[in-house]
Amino acid sequence: GSPQVPTQVEAIRAGVDQGVDVEDAMLAMTQHEALMDGVVKIFCTHTEPNFSLPWQRKRQYQSTSTGFVIEKKRILTNAHAVEFHTQVKVKRRGSDTKYVANVLAIGTECDLALLEVEDAEFWKGLPSIQLGPLPRLQDNVVVIGYPIGGDTISVTSGVVSRIEVTSYVHGSSELLGVQIDAAINSGNSGGPSFYGDGTCAGVAFQSLKSDDAENIGYIIPTPIVNHFIQDYEANGRFTGFPTLGIEWQKMESPALREAMGMKHAQKGVLVRRIEPTGSTARSAGKLTPPVDISSGTAVLLEFDGIKIANDGTVPFRSGERIAFSYLVSKKMVGETAKLKLLLGGDEQEASAGKKGGGGSKKRAERTVDVTLRCARRVVPPHSSRYMSVSRGPSYLIVAGLVFTVATVPYLKSEYGKEYDYEAPVKLLDRLLHGMADAEDQQLVVLAHVLACPACFGYEEIVNTAVHSFDGKPLRNLKQLRDGVMQSKQKWLTFGLEYQQTIVLSREAAMSNTEEVLTMHAIPSAMSADLMDDANGDAAAAPLDNGTNPASGSGKQPKRARKK
Repeated sequence: GSPQVPTQVEAIRAGVDQGVDVEDAMLAMTQHEALMDGVVKIFCTHTEPNFSLPWQRKRQYQSTSTGFVIEKKRILTNAHAVEFHTQVKVKRRGSDTKYVANVLAIGTECDLALLEVEDAEFWKGLPSIQLGPLPRLQDNVVVIGYPIGGDTISVTSGVVSRIEVTSYVHGSSELLGVQIDAAINSGNSGGPSFYGDGTCAGVAFQSLKSDDAENIGYIIPTPIVNHFIQDYEANGRFTGFPTLGIEWQKMESPALREAMGMKHAQKGVLVRRIEPTGSTARSAGKLTPPVDISSGTAVLLEFDGIKIANDGTVPFRSGERIAFSYLVSKKMVGETAKLKLLLGGDEQEASAGKKGGGGSKKRAERTVDVTLRCARRVVPPHSSRYMSVSRGPSYLIVAGLVFTVATVPYLKSEYGKEYDYEAPVKLLDRLLHGMADAEDQQLVVLAHVLACPACFGYEEIVNTAVHSFDGKPLRNLKQLRDGVMQSKQKWLTFGLEYQQTIVLSREAAMSNTEEVLTMHAIPSAMSADLMDDANGDAAAAPLDNGTNPASGSGKQPKRARKK
């Protein structure tokens, strides 16, 4: 393994005992050569998919960021630092040599990535940095990295000002985060934040830019980092942070608590909605008798024996409280958690029981063992599959109709950074409130219409959800592909949002598809993932006449996939 960074706890304490200022002592500590040598500069070449034209890729660009060496000869950095990477290189402090690095794992949710360098020369005399405990308020920290404004290493200092569940911008997730008042600028991403003893307090990853705020930066705390590393070591990949699969409401209203049959001493949150494919729904449905918590009357009282307050918080540390989702995120995917729920008849059921002479149905507590799993979104905020440059977004072209799958990257590509204001309301509603009814459910959208005779009159339809094909509900893009390829009807009928209908002549659509591909220099009528399935699907044979989406270019995506 790599040599360990010598800590300077004794030196710091001695300095404080002699009346030396703590910040001065910390600054002296950060100048220790071994500590600084464990921080490396990362150079990444990115090639991002074009989500609006999914058969293309955008022009490649370069970025620089920071990383640091941890145990087992690995480098830790941010996920966004190596997003859509085609090449990653690292350079040691004080060196003029760059070394090629391989990406071992990317955790988009927690904005972390692991790298390795195969060249043994890179590791000679390079120290590893130890991960410390979760910081406390007012702890002094020092951030080291390679931000904009220069080429050499930079050191800034600050204090911990807040610890709470924070929005991770890159991962569109809510996880534990630490706010500090040290400057975190572009290029600092992935750099370590140190305690006075030389151990790592967290990983720099984002900052707050606002006219009303100054010097607000955020670091990923070590519990999140350890979760990511342990997940990778146990599974060989990043599997994610689990969720309960529920939407809940605060119960601070006394009237609401009384209406739900809660006793004076009971506290908890109201389960408003439950995801059909989520952790809680799957586990509750397997009990005997099954537990139904989808009626909007279930109250979540405890998680793993820890009582949940009416505002959805749980005790954190002395004098602190935190959102109970923190307890869920501490678990690994596949682990079990115990939920204590308040269940039973609501006020209407009680009244009905009295009319029928059967009496009222009492509310009762029940414990449910839930096997935790990751959330399944109808409109996913990200997809680990898109991190591979050998494949792009899923798409299907029928004549001039370009179908794809709605994701946050797609919405950003179409509507820019302000997509949550500019995108159609229906798509945003699916993004914010949509729940998947099946594991393979996707929101298929008609992205745009390429002009051709078969699609005459439909050219103005853009970014509209597709709900059905030939009168049958549509679950995903693969089902649409199968329907088009296997159809023997004269007309191909697509049902869209707002009761719009597109009807194409099947014969004209198939003949126009090849013309559209040639005119727009599109290599294939479908993405590589759909092509893989189509090549192995004997049922696709009826339309294999040289003009359907699966013929003519079927082998091209396979040649393009290099590892």
